[in-house]
Amino acid sequence: MPEIITAWECIGCGRLERPQNCVGVCQDRKVNLVAEHDYVQLAAELAQARQQLESLRNVMRQIVKTTPRNAEWERSYRALQARAQQALGKESPEVAAEPVAETAA
Repeated sequence: MPEIITAWECIGCGRLERPQNCVGVCQDRKVNLVAEHDYVQLAAELAQARQQLESLRNVMRQIVKTTPRNAEWERSYRALQARAQQALGKESPEVAAEPVAETAA
């Protein structure tokens, strides 16, 4: 986890400063900083995305390793649809009740 430092921010110009003991060889250099609340929010979103990715990987593993028996294709397909829907969570649209027939081009 990255180090979080505490610094002083000027409310006028936005200058940031972190008091440290100078050893006489200091040089100023440009750094990019992120506010802690933004970092915490992004870290939480990343954790959620990783969890969802793992759920989707599990569904994909099941698809790869599953071979339905004769006359069981539709039942297996619907079960895989349900698992994929669950892995996608609330953001995904509902799975259609009836399969859409594909037409040959």
